[in-house]
Amino acid sequence: MSDEKTMKLVTNLDRGAIEAKLREVGGDAAGAGLTDLAKMFIGIEGMPAAQIEQRVNNAMKWLADKPQHARLTATLDLVGMNLKNLK
Repeated sequence: MSDEKTMKLVTNLDRGAIEAKLREVGGDAAGAGLTDLAKMFIGIEGMPAAQIEQRVNNAMKWLADKPQHARLTATLDLVGMNLKNLK
């Protein structure tokens, strides 16, 4: 039996929820010793939508060859689906 969790796909996250998810990714990345990834999400609160989108895209590229961090990638995918909601 797998201990993987199923992620519920939510496409109505508001700015606060998106920022919270990105803080979560940053904290998890720091906890896993992924300093470069964690730094991408420092100071995102109130950041313009285009800058947040760029950081999410950069993080996805950074994680592309790191399947051991699939949970972080899944969270970023979820955020990516919600970037249209940033206002």
